[in-house]
Amino acid sequence: MAAPGSELTAMSTSLFLPRAALQSLFDVLAAQGYRCIGPQVCDGAIVYADIDHAEALPVGWADLQAPGEYRLEPSGGERCFGWSNGPQALKPLLFAPRETLWRSHRDQSGRLQFEAVQPPRERWAMVGVRACDLAALALHDKHFLHREADPGYAARRADLLLVAVDCSHPAETCFCASTGDGPAVQGGADLALAELDGGFLVRAYTDAGAAVRDMLPLEDASPEQRAQAEAQTAQAVSSQTRRLPSRNLRDALFANLDHPRWEQVAARCLSCGNCVAVCPTCFCHTEREVPALDGHSSEHQRQWDSCYSAEHSFLHGRLLRPDTRSRYRQWLTHKLGGWHDQYGRSGCVGCGRCIAWCPVGIDITEEAAAICGPPGTEAEP
Repeated sequence: MAAPGSELTAMSTSLFLPRAALQSLFDVLAAQGYRCIGPQVCDGAIVYADIDHAEALPVGWADLQAPGEYRLEPSGGERCFGWSNGPQALKPLLFAPRETLWRSHRDQSGRLQFEAVQPPRERWAMVGVRACDLAALALHDKHFLHREADPGYAARRADLLLVAVDCSHPAETCFCASTGDGPAVQGGADLALAELDGGFLVRAYTDAGAAVRDMLPLEDASPEQRAQAEAQTAQAVSSQTRRLPSRNLRDALFANLDHPRWEQVAARCLSCGNCVAVCPTCFCHTEREVPALDGHSSEHQRQWDSCYSAEHSFLHGRLLRPDTRSRYRQWLTHKLGGWHDQYGRSGCVGCGRCIAWCPVGIDITEEAAAICGPPGTEAEP
């Protein structure tokens, strides 16, 4: 598996997997004991679920995304990954939406006993991961492995093999090129694919990825195929029109905490939390006790929360952020500013999900530019 935080170099970029042989990838992963998770069309969106056959991939589908809009339409081609992203990313797999951390019960003498909950171990292979989501995973690794030492996350992370795919069809809402997180995979995965019309260029970044690669029916890639992969990456970069004013907006945001734009965006924001639910890096959570009906035992659970909820800022009997203005400001300034102090970079990887899945189409790049200045007015780090 890709080592969290390691610097990876592709072991090979000159091998080609014909499209007709794509099923061999799933067969090899299953033979090595992995449970495969991959993208599929479900309820009008591309979501990740259990997958055994290449035919279940979103073959011939494209996604159209815009502020407040997401829909699928047939592309008329044979590509499996000719789309940008769906709503999930890697977050629900590793940072569980709801998880029991420990249990408590009273023994026969009436004394309270606590029991740690050991997360189940299972080898996972995630197919179709995009570069922006690998960047988000690296941020979660910094938090859950190096800061919090979360046992559940650590167990799932250790058992995960990542098969990434270069993004060749960014959505209108994407801006990963400006954040430095895509569209091509630069590391952080075990195996990476570049999809061409006739098949896939294959490159390995880890020993685990190389073990899978070496069992595939690969051919030598031609210079034309490598050139096509490079050209479509360049096209994916040039097609992105959105960008943040800078990769580091910390000082500009904290200098504009009273900017009138906060009131303007609050008038549109519903405080629904859609943006944080689909964001691949947001990890706010709450913890609560879930007692059994008989009153003799209880589970202590962690579940996703949002800085848009009133309870998130409830402290000593009062709400620190009582309105939408203060909650949106907290989200944006923390995501694009405070993360630099905590994790050494912005918490935004340019996936654009928060733009597409916002019911009223609030655009993070537009709001950041209105508060901090348009692109080019801030120096890149």
